[in-house]
Amino acid sequence: MLSADSTPAPLLDVRDLTVDFRRPDGTSVRAVDGLGFHVRSGEVLGIVGESGCGKSVTAHAIMRLLDDRVAQVGGAVELEGGDLLALGARKMDKVRGRSIGMIFQDPLRSLNPVQRVGDQIAETLRLHTSMSRAERRARSIELLREVGLPEPERRVRSYPHELSGGQRQRVMIAIALACGPQLLIADEPTTALDVTVQAQILALIERIQEADDLGVILITHDLGVVAEVCDRVLVMYLGQIVESGTVDQIVREPRHPYTRALLEANPGWQSDRDAPLVTVPGSVPSLEDVPTGCRFAGRCPFTVERCWEEPQRLETTATGSSVRCWRSEELADADWAVAS
Repeated sequence: MLSADSTPAPLLDVRDLTVDFRRPDGTSVRAVDGLGFHVRSGEVLGIVGESGCGKSVTAHAIMRLLDDRVAQVGGAVELEGGDLLALGARKMDKVRGRSIGMIFQDPLRSLNPVQRVGDQIAETLRLHTSMSRAERRARSIELLREVGLPEPERRVRSYPHELSGGQRQRVMIAIALACGPQLLIADEPTTALDVTVQAQILALIERIQEADDLGVILITHDLGVVAEVCDRVLVMYLGQIVESGTVDQIVREPRHPYTRALLEANPGWQSDRDAPLVTVPGSVPSLEDVPTGCRFAGRCPFTVERCWEEPQRLETTATGSSVRCWRSEELADADWAVAS
């Protein structure tokens, strides 16, 4: 489908997404506040930020995995023009696994500990295809081979606890890709894995994405990972997008103090290897204590009075990126550092 300007329409289009969690006293807190972004086929979008910034909640909202009894989701989440938030439960069940696959950050908790991994892959195929039992088993073995699990004919009968962390993550990827989804959401897919296995898992996701022209959302706290595999980046802080743009724009010309702080906290960006490791000062505020003005103001050394009093809109810059900062233009060309 083409839009009016002949640009291919987004595979996923998220507009003004909000997520409010109800508290026992009847009040609520907003974990995701007005997010808007899109993903096209063949594109990798990175969503980056510290824990508590709303990245995983955003993914769960897209997948409709939040409990309706405690979470209220607003806005629009359109997959190829159809609003996922408007679908009934049964129709949404057909979307999960078939049109959208998701890799969760903790495979040991996500996999059923008393079910063989081959049966867990086959279950997805049973729900979304007309394959016979023998065909599902053959496809499960084929998928384990595709994701690089050694001896797939034997491993298909393994239980999750018999596999290493990297092997369990490969099983999760096999489940997510079993029915040929158009969109893949990878939520911290390399958490708790050693550096070598992290690189293998990221390379695997990248290879599959390129081969199948998938749209991918990669959620991470590591801008180093984003720089390697993503096309565009959203930087989230306390439920909002504070900066977005291409990887080159975010990595080479960060416009928001928070983005710059995340970059400086990555050891790979430090030119002086003998210098002490840099950290982002302070911590993410509680959702019950969201600042009135800029949400990063309490951790930013460049604040002025306006930063504390007036919330800033996400504005498009001259280079095409977007930033939510009153002083972004003033600081754009300055040799400024945030972390200390």
